[in-house]
Amino acid sequence: MKNSEGKFYVKFRGIRGSFPTPKEDTLKYGGNTACVEININNQLIILDAGTGIIGLGEDLVLDHIASSSNPFERKPINATILLSHIHQDHIQGFTFFKPAHIPTTNLYIFGYSDFDEGLGEILSDLLFSKSFPLDLGDIAASLNITNISGNNEIIILSPDCSQPILKTISSKEDFVPKNEEIIISCYKSSAHPQNGVMAYKISYKDKSIVYATDREGYVGGDKKLALFARNCNLLIHDAQYSEEDYQSTVSPKQGFGHSTFEMALDAQKQAHAKQLAFFHLEPSYNDEKIAAIESELKNKEPNCFVAKEGLEIEII
Repeated sequence: MKNSEGKFYVKFRGIRGSFPTPKEDTLKYGGNTACVEININNQLIILDAGTGIIGLGEDLVLDHIASSSNPFERKPINATILLSHIHQDHIQGFTFFKPAHIPTTNLYIFGYSDFDEGLGEILSDLLFSKSFPLDLGDIAASLNITNISGNNEIIILSPDCSQPILKTISSKEDFVPKNEEIIISCYKSSAHPQNGVMAYKISYKDKSIVYATDREGYVGGDKKLALFARNCNLLIHDAQYSEEDYQSTVSPKQGFGHSTFEMALDAQKQAHAKQLAFFHLEPSYNDEKIAAIESELKNKEPNCFVAKEGLEIEII
């Protein structure tokens, strides 16, 4: 992991929705499913664990090995993983995330569950015991899996504490980072079937980014999201469909829980977000089609772009 002391970086690792697309005509924007790497003040935050997390893990392990020739003196890998929801394309890369198989790694996983089981039990069933050679309990890393309930909690990352702190909100001042704190706030939305989706806002000093994937736009816009994302520096928003596909008379996508590019633009406008990244792209769209859509939309809003795997943005 790069030195990010006093800095705030965003790097896209997987930008597709639904399933990976490892094809020649998707190389420009990428074919891995959802994963975004956030480096803030030497803290690593990972948004979702689609197949994009696999390449991130390989890079982290290389840095880990390079930290010392003595395996017992290597710098541990520490990461906070935020899951928007537990659909397959947002968790399918986790079993192949190499740091999870290193004993000195510390992973703090947060996500929402309104099932009878907790998040840990769900991940165990979906990813391990019935579909992988290992059980969740066999993973070498230290795993700390925590359910978050929604809009009344924040996660605090501080250089003074070795692990994230989950705190119930008591006043609006809780949302404001103090000194070198990183504040992660949550917005639970029902705009994605079947059990909704969590949006995250990550704030450091006076800068913030909002991750709002897998959500369908409302008529008149999502007013709660607009308030949640107000004046953020970067809004990463679902933009799976073109207007033509969304309203198709043959195979309409209404009700699928995903936005059009225009819905994402409307969300940026209502939130007064400084930049917009179109994210969670339809897997059947090749580079040529996406580039044409991006070019057209940039004429309407210069501060928007399509997320690309490997693209890094410096917020601070």
